[in-house]
Amino acid sequence: MSCFCATQEEFYCEVLLLDETKLTLTTQQQGIKKSTKGSVVLDFVFNHVNLAETDYFGLRYCDRSHQTYWLDPSKTLSEHKDLITTGPPYTLYFGVKFYAEDPCKLKEEITRYQFFLQVKQDILQGRIPCPFDVSAQLAALAIQSELGEYDPYKHVPGYVSEYRFVPDQKEELEDAIERIHKTLTGQVPSEAEVNYLGIAKTLDMYGVDLHPVFGENQSEYFLGLTPVGVVVYKNKTQVGKYFWPRITKVHFKESQFELRVVGKDCTETSFFFEAPNKTACKHLWKCCVEHHTFFRMPENDANTLTRKLSKFGSLGSKHRYSGKTAIQMSRDPSISLPRPDQHVVRTHSKTYPKRLLQTTGQLHLTVTYCTSRFFVFLRSGLYNTANERTKSPKFPAARGRTPPVGSDNEVSQNRCRSRSRGNTSSGSESENSTREHRKKRNRSRQENEMVDSGPQWEAVLRRQKERSQNDPNHRRSRHRSRSRSPDVQAKEQLWKHIQTQGDPIKIRHSHSPRSFRQYRRSQCSEGERSVLSEVK
Repeated sequence: MSCFCATQEEFYCEVLLLDETKLTLTTQQQGIKKSTKGSVVLDFVFNHVNLAETDYFGLRYCDRSHQTYWLDPSKTLSEHKDLITTGPPYTLYFGVKFYAEDPCKLKEEITRYQFFLQVKQDILQGRIPCPFDVSAQLAALAIQSELGEYDPYKHVPGYVSEYRFVPDQKEELEDAIERIHKTLTGQVPSEAEVNYLGIAKTLDMYGVDLHPVFGENQSEYFLGLTPVGVVVYKNKTQVGKYFWPRITKVHFKESQFELRVVGKDCTETSFFFEAPNKTACKHLWKCCVEHHTFFRMPENDANTLTRKLSKFGSLGSKHRYSGKTAIQMSRDPSISLPRPDQHVVRTHSKTYPKRLLQTTGQLHLTVTYCTSRFFVFLRSGLYNTANERTKSPKFPAARGRTPPVGSDNEVSQNRCRSRSRGNTSSGSESENSTREHRKKRNRSRQENEMVDSGPQWEAVLRRQKERSQNDPNHRRSRHRSRSRSPDVQAKEQLWKHIQTQGDPIKIRHSHSPRSFRQYRRSQCSEGERSVLSEVK
């Protein structure tokens, strides 16, 4: 009966890590199936990265409409409908889920390194905008962590352009990064990363999880979930901020999201927002509950308030945050952190082609100009200086002429004049003989092309015989003597046969090359073509 059993589907998943490497999870290697819970997948990733402070991190995935969700550890993979519809293969993204208020106080170096990679990625992708001076300082610390201290022998000008730190990176920023990198001395990678996080945590958009919503009159807003509370943005400007201890109710119904806040006068105020759809509204509500529980709940009241916030949600949702809170992680005695003898393996960042500097372009033009001038000197015979041109025995004058003395313009003018006038007798004689030879060759070609009848062929042959008898120096090239004379004799025999008998005969052509016969046929006149067509 085994033939009636359904074949088990192979599960194949790729996890993209923060250092841009991939971790492959399959059924054969790790035993991952669709019935596997999300916590098991998270454990495989945490063991691969060697993380102990795991509650700060999570796995994200995107649905077909590019909406991102966090993998729920308490649910199986098959229960994540939006994930299953995208594969196979399935893609998960490892990243920071809860940004620590002060990442410099994280206990282990590997945790700080993962935070460093996440924040650097956020700045590169534009999620954390920062001014020019701060970008240069952060990028210099990243270069210090990547390459170490500045070395003029290794770090040639333009070495910063091989790396990317901001979305629209300019050459001015790269110059500022290089200047700051020269001043960073004595910082090992771990120290540079701590200093990097110490500056990044002061940025306004650090650790902000943005969700698009609509307010009154369908005006666009963004709700940002941060470690301290909920921030409201309109046109990239902060218009409201509500701290977690003052938020008493988080509620959603269909696509409407409600946030109830207690004011300074102990009065409650409800703020309503409209999410793009029902799914996005529920996702916003779940993230809000998790952030509130993780950052602001004491150890004893964490489960109680999570249950209370879940009760306020509608549609029968029973979502609860199952992980540890920030306070629980700091007070957990079961794990002694940092672990002894921990070694952090850092991977190299992605590099790009080096930017071509302006000085390099000027040097290239200078070398090209000097090379061209050198060849001009070679052609004109100017090998030595003006005083040593006639004295140096090592470099004789070009073409038997005395090297001219003077400026470059005078030399070029004199050379052009000497060529046009033909000063040497040997040069003029050779040019005259070449000109006469060309005239004879063109005249013979014209005579052959103008032949249309038998008497004309006889006249041409008669003139050629007389010319060869009177001019003993008259010679043809070997190729023309072998390829033309037999054809002329064949055509003469053809005309004689036509005049006497009238019936065409087949004449076997000479052993001349086929390509030349085809060329002659293409160059013949209309009369010749008609005769050849009659022969065929």
